Amino acid sequence: MLTALAVMSSGLTAGTADAAASGTSSSAFAPTISCPSVADRLDQVPARAQAEVQRNLQLLESQIAEANRRLASSAGQGGPNFVQNAILGPLRDKRAATLQRIQIAFQRAGAQAPTGLQGLASCTVQDDETGNGNNGDQNNGDQGNENQGNGDQNNGDQNNGDQNNGDQNNGDQGDGDQNNGDQGDGNQGDGNQNNGGAAGQISCPDVADRLGQVPARAQAEVQRNLQLLESQIAEANRRLASSAGQGGPNFVQNAILGPLRDKRAATLQRIQIAFQRAGSQAPASLRTLATCELRNGNPGNGNGGNNGNNGGGGNNGDGGGNGNGGDDENNGNNGNGGGKARGPVPADFVDIRSVQPNVRTPRTQQNGSRGTFSVDCGRNEGRIFNSDNVIVAPGVSNGAQHTHDYVGNESTNNQSTNESLLAASTTCRNGDKSTHYWPVLRALGQEEFDANRRGGGLDLNVGKILTPVAVQITFKGNPTGKVVAAPQFLRIITGNARVGGAEANAGWTCTGFENRQLTDKYPLCPRGSRLVRVFDFQSCWDGQNVDSANHRTHVTFPQADGSCPQGFRPIPALEHRLVYNVPQGPNFAVDTFPEELHKPVTDHSDFINLMNEQQMGRVVDCINSGRRCR
Repeated sequence: MLTALAVMSSGLTAGTADAAASGTSSSAFAPTISCPSVADRLDQVPARAQAEVQRNLQLLESQIAEANRRLASSAGQGGPNFVQNAILGPLRDKRAATLQRIQIAFQRAGAQAPTGLQGLASCTVQDDETGNGNNGDQNNGDQGNENQGNGDQNNGDQNNGDQNNGDQNNGDQGDGDQNNGDQGDGNQGDGNQNNGGAAGQISCPDVADRLGQVPARAQAEVQRNLQLLESQIAEANRRLASSAGQGGPNFVQNAILGPLRDKRAATLQRIQIAFQRAGSQAPASLRTLATCELRNGNPGNGNGGNNGNNGGGGNNGDGGGNGNGGDDENNGNNGNGGGKARGPVPADFVDIRSVQPNVRTPRTQQNGSRGTFSVDCGRNEGRIFNSDNVIVAPGVSNGAQHTHDYVGNESTNNQSTNESLLAASTTCRNGDKSTHYWPVLRALGQEEFDANRRGGGLDLNVGKILTPVAVQITFKGNPTGKVVAAPQFLRIITGNARVGGAEANAGWTCTGFENRQLTDKYPLCPRGSRLVRVFDFQSCWDGQNVDSANHRTHVTFPQADGSCPQGFRPIPALEHRLVYNVPQGPNFAVDTFPEELHKPVTDHSDFINLMNEQQMGRVVDCINSGRRCR
């Protein structure tokens, strides 16, 4: 077992050490949170699991330290059950998720985790000598649906602890990335204020697209910090929504944007350090990406969200102005507390007939591979949905903040592992267990089951989820040469979920007009024509990696003539083609992160290859021999 693991002793020790480190004085009789020791129960940790176990043990310590800070800062607040509901309950949920990650680390290393780990999730408050320990109750903001947060706290936590990851050298561990109360105390609205005013959304510069080639030794650390940046933005937007209408003219800047900038600066510094440790230089401009801005803020009248569920209305009141009348403009978006999602706007739509033909396909050369291999995985008739993204945010509940359609593997969620995916069932008729997923498309003005859930209405994604009338999954060849087998567990994302992000290449078109595609507009199709989404995936692979820190640099697109850049090999080129019946006019939208305003340019699709060697061999043989196979 790692020597470092032995230093992780008890929650009480962690809380005391944290208080000392922060420079605060603590009375010998101050209430303190005490949690069962976990490190002492682990015995021999497999070598392959040690790094992951160490990260999660550090995370457990930071969770206790944060809970003790909250306990101290909220002394005297709340009612008799406040500590239990606002501090101990959320802490238990976070610890349970972290303990589960430790168990998974053991399993991935082929070992059995010690039994009873989940029994170590619950903590207690050690009373002071007057018997008044429980009055150290924590800030009210936590409970404001921190159960909304069981995923959200995970969301922060996993990164949160990973972020620490030994980079204490910058003082980062305290920097608040570990959440410094973020997920709770910023929610001061305790979920009930529901102002419904249009708080706007926070928009931050994209970081992943600025990193270029991430050194192999730095990829894991960079990935953890990229996830942390995402969770910081998500948390800031939750605060923004829940606190609409509070404070003076500088409230958002001082209470939300300023702290977010500081956290991002520390996280960006850790990314730079990861590059340096790998003997490489990070882009010099990274620190300039720390500052975020408020988009489309509007004070609104503040009544729209009051009928929402526990703060959900506040989130969804962003649509603004007149909360009470929010239904009128959005025809039924009242399903989320009377608020309405912001976007899309009329300018996001264009008549496909006004678009000039623009699709160019490289000519297949004599040595090119002309075949195709199609897989029938259904249309998600079983309505498999969640708002996770196991590629970008593994372990994070609601990591996407928008709902995904899934076909193929039927078990894909934030907790999926290669092993769990291989053990699952599939909707693909040929037995391929690969997972394919993309944001759902919605008909606006109609209510859906997730109107008051995260990923749905609580993240400003509203409307009826449309099932495609056709889903075509096709692997194609390369115009200049034969393709090689793609490796099992290869992960590819095409398109970009962020406005202004790189490789925003997902295409929108209409049947009968597929020689013209749009990326930044929704097409309005004439009667008799159907809407089409086209996702062409990167088909040049670096020959080594199944993933990379930004999920892009291990694969790339062919060059203009169809050939792969130097150092890359052609693999079967995956295409997702989705066909829909949509309402006439500008009355549909794709799910997005709340701050991306349902812009069509954010469309994207994800793929994890689970084909075994034999299955992939059939695909390659079919394509290279010029046949059309199913």
